[in-house]
Amino acid sequence: MKNIKSHFVFTKQQRSGVFALLLLIIVLQCAYFFIDFNTEESSLVDQQKITTFQNEIDSLGLVKKASKYEVLPYNPNFITDYKGYVLGMSVEEIDRLHQFRKLNKYVNTAKEFQKVTLVSDSLLGTLSPKFKFPDWVAKKKMANKYSLYQKDLNVAEAKDIHKGAGLEYRFAYRVVNFRKRLGGFLSFDQLLDVYDLSEEDIKKIKHKFVLKTIPNIKKININLASASELTELVYINEYMATNIVDERVLREGYKSLDELKYVTHFPIEKLDRIKLYLTINETQK
Repeated sequence: MKNIKSHFVFTKQQRSGVFALLLLIIVLQCAYFFIDFNTEESSLVDQQKITTFQNEIDSLGLVKKASKYEVLPYNPNFITDYKGYVLGMSVEEIDRLHQFRKLNKYVNTAKEFQKVTLVSDSLLGTLSPKFKFPDWVAKKKMANKYSLYQKDLNVAEAKDIHKGAGLEYRFAYRVVNFRKRLGGFLSFDQLLDVYDLSEEDIKKIKHKFVLKTIPNIKKININLASASELTELVYINEYMATNIVDERVLREGYKSLDELKYVTHFPIEKLDRIKLYLTINETQK
């Protein structure tokens, strides 16, 4: 019995330990009941504060963007000191432009602007998209571009025709080859005889080229030429030449070149072009 009772007898130190343990338990219980450990609401509050703060930052950014100087299209000939400063030009560059303008001169291209002001390529690349020159300047540019292709069709190479008129190379070569056979074009209408060349292609050529060098053609006297001499013309084959001579015999000579339309199987649609190479007058060239 003494041994059993001894288990419930505590020393002074043990009783102090038990008391401290009970005190700790009571403190923890009170903390559990009176302190809110729910962090969800606090985190929500923190998130709301962050969102509000971020919105304020974004709004400041928008204000900054809105207050940024907006560059509208402008004529670079009339850049003021202030505008030049805002555009990023140096004082020297602005002064060069103003000195140039005092001579009553104008820049009409971005390259001319750079040549006068000596701005860098990078700055020119930033400024030039907003350059706005008068309409007459744009028209002059188009006229210059147009004049670049006002070449003589009788000396142009296939690559010139391809580039100038925008024809496919195969058609450009056909034009050049047919021109060689003719000895040179006498009329744009002769383009109608280039194989498979469309009317649209012919319009392009006539729009971009001119006939400056007209070949010196010795016309053939239709009343004196033999059939073999007539076949020298691109438009007349041996069969057609024979029919022309036969018709001449029946008529005892042609009185007019228009009478060729009565020749059997004569290509009447080409009569005007064929007449360019023929004559009924011995002295006519």
